[in-house]
Amino acid sequence: MAGLGSWSLSVAALIALLLPGSREECGRINLPTPTVHLGDPLTASCIISPNCSHLGPETQIVWKVGRESQPGKRQQRLEDGSQEFTVTIPRLSSPRVLLSCYLRWGHSLQMLDQAEVQAGYPPAAPHNLSCLMNLTTNSLICQWEPGPNSHLPTNFTLKSFKSRGNCQTQEDSILDCVPSDGQNHCSIPRRHLQLYQNMGIWVQAENALGTTKSPQLCLVPMDVVKLEPPTLWALPPSPEAAPPQPGCLLLRWEPWKPSLYIEQKCELRHQPRLGEASWDLVGPLLSQTLQYELCGLLPSTAYALQMRCTRWPLPGQWSDWSPSLTLTTAQRAPIVRLDTWWQQRQLDPRTADMQLFWKPTPLDRYSGQIQGYLVRPAGPAGASPPLCNTTELSCTFRLPSEAREVVLVAYNTAGTSHPTPVVFLESRGPPLARLHTMAQDPHRLWVGWEPPSPRPQGYVIEWGLGPPSPSGSNKTWKMEHNGSISGTLLQGPHRGALPHFLSTENIRPFQLYEITVTPLYQDSVGPSRHIYAYSQEMAPSRAPELHLKHIGKTWARLEWVPLPPELGKSPLTHYTVFWTSSARGQSFSTVLNASSHGLVLHGLEPASLYHVLLRATSKAGATNSTSLTLMTLALEESELHVLLGLFGFLLLFICLCGAARLCCRPSRKNPLWPSVPDPAHSSLGSWVPSIMVEETFQLPSLRDTGMPPITKITVLEEEEKKPGPWESNDSSGTCGLPTLVQAYVLQGDPRACSTQPQPQSGTSDQVLYGKVLGSPTSPGPGHYLRCDSTQPLLGGLTPSPKFYENLWFQTSPLGTPEPLVPNQEDDCVFGPLLDFPLLQGLQVHGVEGLGGI
Repeated sequence: MAGLGSWSLSVAALIALLLPGSREECGRINLPTPTVHLGDPLTASCIISPNCSHLGPETQIVWKVGRESQPGKRQQRLEDGSQEFTVTIPRLSSPRVLLSCYLRWGHSLQMLDQAEVQAGYPPAAPHNLSCLMNLTTNSLICQWEPGPNSHLPTNFTLKSFKSRGNCQTQEDSILDCVPSDGQNHCSIPRRHLQLYQNMGIWVQAENALGTTKSPQLCLVPMDVVKLEPPTLWALPPSPEAAPPQPGCLLLRWEPWKPSLYIEQKCELRHQPRLGEASWDLVGPLLSQTLQYELCGLLPSTAYALQMRCTRWPLPGQWSDWSPSLTLTTAQRAPIVRLDTWWQQRQLDPRTADMQLFWKPTPLDRYSGQIQGYLVRPAGPAGASPPLCNTTELSCTFRLPSEAREVVLVAYNTAGTSHPTPVVFLESRGPPLARLHTMAQDPHRLWVGWEPPSPRPQGYVIEWGLGPPSPSGSNKTWKMEHNGSISGTLLQGPHRGALPHFLSTENIRPFQLYEITVTPLYQDSVGPSRHIYAYSQEMAPSRAPELHLKHIGKTWARLEWVPLPPELGKSPLTHYTVFWTSSARGQSFSTVLNASSHGLVLHGLEPASLYHVLLRATSKAGATNSTSLTLMTLALEESELHVLLGLFGFLLLFICLCGAARLCCRPSRKNPLWPSVPDPAHSSLGSWVPSIMVEETFQLPSLRDTGMPPITKITVLEEEEKKPGPWESNDSSGTCGLPTLVQAYVLQGDPRACSTQPQPQSGTSDQVLYGKVLGSPTSPGPGHYLRCDSTQPLLGGLTPSPKFYENLWFQTSPLGTPEPLVPNQEDDCVFGPLLDFPLLQGLQVHGVEGLGGI
């Protein structure tokens, strides 16, 4: 029940807190000032009234600046029982700050109060104060600039007073003028003004942080009068007056009606409507005249004119510029040079059909615009009717055959140009020596020539589309007055910055032009010379067709017929032939000069398919011909037999060479023979006797009756010793060996059996190989000494095996050689020596001292 009562009390307190007006009674925010300087700190407090004391002593207050929480600084209890919670914001960086005080209630926040804090700067002093007396509104209008934004509501007030001195003393105050919000100007009505008395005027700015004022302005209202601009009109020509001269305009203006009785002076400015030209100022113009003749302008040019006025000779302000008035100056007579050229066609013996061409060249920047051309016969003007009156640059008329001169003039409303006599000269001068052309780019063509002798006074250059265009269609021409030049440039109209009389020089790419150059002499003309040229040529339209002339098994002869030159096509520079093997997919190519008309392809494979292509190339591009497919011939059967025979002979020759090389090498002579050990490197080489006694005798055969004889044996004898336990006592012929063998010599056929004694070692057919030294009584092993003979053993047999390869001889732990496996069935202890061909005929006596051989 106690917990339920406590919960009911808390709910009741919360309901009481949420009731209307409870927040004002429970808590409020106290600010020292609602406006502070931007960037300064701010200290505020939230006071909890005693009516909210039931919230408990542990009440928690949360501060928020905008949406960000701000920690509280301290808490204290006031004398009236209320609680004060203080917060300090170190720096206000925003002009508008919303400060909130919240009560923490459980897990939620309950707002107690909110306060808005404004931050800013004191107002800046207004500047650039100026005033104008407007006679239309009959008021003094003043304007100013407020200065930087203070972030606070600022009030501006225009203050003024009347003064009879230099505004040092104030006589009568004038009612303040307060502008509308956001406006920086204010008007003082006429009833508060003294038009010819000094006034002191300034602007005061005020906000919550301070007050400032502008510098004081001292003026007389009528000295700052600003008139309205006058109205400009064009003065119509008078029948009695002479028309205006070229480059002159007649103007008049009407002043603003309220200022009719005010002495004024005006200024006039004009600007030609030719791009971004600047204004030219004319003045002062006094208001008594109200009209003016403006001269020195360009003829036939449109001009914009404006005027403004001010009070004069008394002080005043200039009016605004009047609206623009556009007028065009009168034009002048054409000041041009007319270049002429003609073509003559004899109709009958008494009449000639003449076609006259001309081109104007302005001689003056301010030449008048040409409105037409007049061609008349030679003689006084008006004596005979004109032959042509046209706006074109050519004219066709008929003349008697004896007539040789006409007169050409250009005219407009201001007059005519100087007459240009046209004399039809005879063609009897020397011609040009040489004529050539060169393309500069697709729209420029250089025409050159060699001047004849004597040098002409000028040249006429004509050009137009060549065949198949009709002759004379769209013919263009120009005249060069310098007879010493050797060429001229023809260029298209798109390049800009060209005079209008050259606008017909329409040089275009891929067009054939017929160019004619005629020299002009003092009293005659020379014969014309013609040339055809392109400013840019095209690539060949097609390539020659390939034809197969002959074909073989590994070659093919191709031919083609060169195409004739085409108009507008660049000459060929070379041909390129491509051929591709269908079987292997390999591609080949070769380059030929433009004069070639055939090619032989070598290195082809028999019975193979090839695709061949011809490409014709010029400076302007390349064009391919249609592809030619060809098949090489196959090989015949007889040729196959010959090739196979040659291949077999070559293979046999290689085998024979290999066999000869194999047989001739010493290490490969007897590859199937067994490997015979070399006694010089066997264990017998360790038999070293102490006493050497030389004895010559013949050895009996061992086991083989065909054993080769031994020609020389040297035996060293010592006292007898007991036979070893493994030695045999058999005294058969096969075991009756000498006691010690010192040396042996192989003579004759090693496989032949000999029972005759052999000759001594000094004979010429005996070869000493080595000596075997041993003792029947010595405990140590015998020694084998190799002689210095250079004769190969056994006819170049393979070298003897290493000592460790002869497994029959082994060394006992005592240092004496022992047999690997004793065999009691052997009738001779030298049975294992049968593996040594050099020892097959050797019988050793005294074997009991060989240490177990």
